[in-house]
Amino acid sequence: MTDIKELLLSRIRDVADYPEPGVMFKDITPLLADPAAFTALTDALAEIAQRTAATKVVGLEARGFILGAPVAVRAGLGFIPVRKAGKLPGATLAQAYDLEYGSAEIEVHAEDLTAEDRVLVIDDVLATGGTAEASVQLIRRAGAEVAGLAVLMELGFLSGRARLEPALNGAPLEALLTV
Repeated sequence: MTDIKELLLSRIRDVADYPEPGVMFKDITPLLADPAAFTALTDALAEIAQRTAATKVVGLEARGFILGAPVAVRAGLGFIPVRKAGKLPGATLAQAYDLEYGSAEIEVHAEDLTAEDRVLVIDDVLATGGTAEASVQLIRRAGAEVAGLAVLMELGFLSGRARLEPALNGAPLEALLTV
Protein backbone atom coordinates (compact mmCIF):
# COMPACT_ATOMS: atom_id res chain seq x y z
CA MET A 1 0.00 0.00 0.00
CA THR A 2 2.99 2.30 0.56
CA ASP A 3 3.81 2.35 -3.16
CA ILE A 4 0.27 3.38 -4.11
CA LYS A 5 0.28 6.06 -1.42
CA GLU A 6 3.54 7.46 -2.75
CA LEU A 7 2.21 7.38 -6.32
CA LEU A 8 -1.04 9.13 -5.38
CA LEU A 9 0.68 11.75 -3.22
CA SER A 10 3.17 12.49 -5.98
CA ARG A 11 0.30 13.37 -8.33
CA ILE A 12 -1.59 15.71 -5.97
CA ARG A 13 -0.60 19.34 -6.39
CA ASP A 14 -0.76 21.91 -3.60
CA VAL A 15 -2.21 25.26 -4.68
CA ALA A 16 -1.62 27.99 -2.10
CA ASP A 17 -4.30 30.55 -1.27
CA TYR A 18 -7.07 28.86 -3.27
CA PRO A 19 -10.02 29.40 -3.16
CA GLU A 20 -9.16 32.05 -0.58
CA PRO A 21 -6.05 33.31 1.24
CA GLY A 22 -4.71 30.90 3.82
CA VAL A 23 -6.16 27.75 2.21
CA MET A 24 -3.84 25.10 0.74
CA PHE A 25 -5.99 23.47 -1.97
CA LYS A 26 -5.24 19.84 -2.85
CA ASP A 27 -5.58 19.63 -6.65
CA ILE A 28 -6.21 16.09 -7.93
CA THR A 29 -6.28 16.99 -11.64
CA PRO A 30 -2.63 15.87 -12.17
CA LEU A 31 -3.59 12.48 -10.67
CA LEU A 32 -6.58 12.20 -13.02
CA ALA A 33 -4.36 13.08 -15.99
CA ASP A 34 -1.92 10.25 -15.19
CA PRO A 35 -3.40 6.94 -16.41
CA ALA A 36 -1.25 4.82 -14.07
CA ALA A 37 -2.17 6.85 -10.99
CA PHE A 38 -5.87 7.08 -11.92
CA THR A 39 -5.98 3.32 -12.56
CA ALA A 40 -4.26 2.59 -9.22
CA LEU A 41 -6.76 4.85 -7.45
CA THR A 42 -9.72 3.21 -9.21
CA ASP A 43 -8.43 -0.27 -8.38
CA ALA A 44 -7.89 0.61 -4.70
CA LEU A 45 -11.39 2.07 -4.33
CA ALA A 46 -12.95 -0.86 -6.24
CA GLU A 47 -11.24 -3.25 -3.81
CA ILE A 48 -12.90 -1.37 -0.92
CA ALA A 49 -16.27 -1.65 -2.71
CA GLN A 50 -15.81 -5.40 -3.04
CA ARG A 51 -14.54 -5.82 0.55
CA THR A 52 -17.58 -3.96 1.95
CA ALA A 53 -19.95 -6.08 -0.18
CA ALA A 54 -21.40 -2.93 -1.74
CA THR A 55 -24.10 -3.33 -4.37
CA LYS A 56 -24.05 0.33 -5.47
CA VAL A 57 -21.62 3.23 -5.45
CA VAL A 58 -22.75 6.75 -4.63
CA GLY A 59 -20.55 9.56 -5.90
CA LEU A 60 -20.81 13.00 -4.31
CA GLU A 61 -20.93 16.01 -6.63
CA ALA A 62 -18.66 16.77 -8.33
CA ARG A 63 -15.29 15.04 -7.95
CA GLY A 64 -17.01 12.04 -6.38
CA PHE A 65 -18.60 11.48 -9.80
CA ILE A 66 -15.16 11.37 -11.44
CA LEU A 67 -13.87 8.83 -8.92
CA GLY A 68 -17.04 6.85 -8.22
CA ALA A 69 -18.18 6.07 -11.76
CA PRO A 70 -15.05 4.14 -12.83
CA VAL A 71 -14.99 2.40 -9.43
CA ALA A 72 -18.56 1.21 -10.00
CA VAL A 73 -17.67 -0.07 -13.48
CA ARG A 74 -14.50 -1.81 -12.21
CA ALA A 75 -16.40 -3.44 -9.33
CA GLY A 76 -19.40 -4.40 -11.50
CA LEU A 77 -21.80 -2.19 -9.51
CA GLY A 78 -24.37 0.47 -10.28
CA PHE A 79 -23.49 4.15 -9.88
CA ILE A 80 -25.79 6.71 -8.24
CA PRO A 81 -25.00 10.43 -8.34
CA VAL A 82 -25.81 12.53 -5.29
CA ARG A 83 -26.24 16.07 -6.59
CA LYS A 84 -26.72 19.57 -5.32
CA ALA A 85 -30.39 20.50 -4.97
CA GLY A 86 -32.23 21.29 -8.17
CA LYS A 87 -29.90 19.39 -10.54
CA LEU A 88 -31.77 16.08 -10.87
CA PRO A 89 -34.94 15.79 -12.94
CA GLY A 90 -38.06 14.15 -11.57
CA ALA A 91 -38.83 13.08 -8.03
CA THR A 92 -35.94 13.31 -5.60
CA LEU A 93 -35.22 12.81 -1.94
CA ALA A 94 -33.37 15.77 -0.36
CA GLN A 95 -31.18 16.22 2.70
CA ALA A 96 -30.20 19.62 4.09
CA TYR A 97 -27.01 20.12 6.09
CA ASP A 98 -25.01 22.90 7.69
CA LEU A 99 -21.75 24.28 6.38
CA GLU A 100 -19.23 26.47 8.13
CA TYR A 101 -20.66 29.44 6.22
CA GLY A 102 -24.34 28.56 5.77
CA SER A 103 -26.32 25.56 4.64
CA ALA A 104 -26.72 23.39 1.57
CA GLU A 105 -28.90 20.58 0.27
CA ILE A 106 -28.19 17.42 -1.69
CA GLU A 107 -30.56 15.14 -3.59
CA VAL A 108 -30.80 11.63 -4.98
CA HIS A 109 -33.34 9.81 -7.11
CA ALA A 110 -34.88 7.68 -4.36
CA GLU A 111 -36.01 4.97 -6.79
CA ASP A 112 -32.34 4.25 -7.61
CA LEU A 113 -31.84 2.77 -4.11
CA THR A 114 -33.70 -0.11 -2.50
CA ALA A 115 -33.72 -1.89 0.85
CA GLU A 116 -31.55 -4.61 -0.73
CA ASP A 117 -28.75 -2.15 -1.55
CA ARG A 118 -25.49 -1.75 0.37
CA VAL A 119 -24.02 1.58 -0.69
CA LEU A 120 -20.40 2.69 -0.69
CA VAL A 121 -20.12 6.49 -0.72
CA ILE A 122 -17.09 7.80 -2.63
CA ASP A 123 -15.63 11.29 -2.68
CA ASP A 124 -12.24 12.83 -3.28
CA VAL A 125 -11.68 14.60 0.04
CA LEU A 126 -13.04 14.25 3.55
CA ALA A 127 -12.80 17.71 5.10
CA THR A 128 -15.32 18.69 7.79
CA GLY A 129 -17.62 15.77 6.91
CA GLY A 130 -20.84 17.73 6.39
CA THR A 131 -21.60 16.57 2.86
CA ALA A 132 -20.61 13.00 3.60
CA GLU A 133 -22.76 12.93 6.74
CA ALA A 134 -25.74 14.28 4.77
CA SER A 135 -25.22 11.62 2.08
CA VAL A 136 -25.25 8.85 4.72
CA GLN A 137 -28.52 10.22 6.09
CA LEU A 138 -29.96 10.49 2.57
CA ILE A 139 -29.03 6.90 1.68
CA ARG A 140 -30.67 5.59 4.84
CA ARG A 141 -33.79 7.69 4.24
CA ALA A 142 -33.99 6.14 0.76
CA GLY A 143 -34.16 2.74 2.50
CA ALA A 144 -30.68 1.47 1.65
CA GLU A 145 -27.86 0.36 3.94
CA VAL A 146 -24.56 2.25 4.10
CA ALA A 147 -21.71 -0.18 3.39
CA GLY A 148 -19.08 2.47 4.09
CA LEU A 149 -17.43 5.64 2.91
CA ALA A 150 -14.18 5.80 0.95
CA VAL A 151 -12.15 8.85 0.04
CA LEU A 152 -8.90 9.50 -1.74
CA MET A 153 -7.74 11.94 0.91
CA GLU A 154 -8.71 12.83 4.46
CA LEU A 155 -7.77 16.26 5.81
CA GLY A 156 -7.22 15.01 9.36
CA PHE A 157 -6.85 18.44 10.91
CA LEU A 158 -10.48 19.29 10.05
CA SER A 159 -11.90 16.43 12.19
CA GLY A 160 -14.39 15.15 9.59
CA ARG A 161 -13.87 11.58 10.81
CA ALA A 162 -15.02 12.46 14.33
CA ARG A 163 -18.16 14.04 12.89
CA LEU A 164 -18.88 11.12 10.57
CA GLU A 165 -18.23 8.06 12.71
CA PRO A 166 -21.47 8.33 14.75
CA ALA A 167 -23.48 8.72 11.51
CA LEU A 168 -21.74 5.71 9.95
CA ASN A 169 -22.89 3.54 12.87
CA GLY A 170 -20.05 1.05 12.51
CA ALA A 171 -19.72 1.16 8.71
CA PRO A 172 -16.07 1.66 7.72
CA LEU A 173 -14.54 4.98 6.75
CA GLU A 174 -11.47 4.43 4.58
CA ALA A 175 -9.09 7.14 3.41
CA LEU A 176 -6.30 6.13 1.05
CA LEU A 177 -4.28 9.16 2.17
CA THR A 178 -4.39 11.28 5.32
CA VAL A 179 -2.84 14.74 5.24
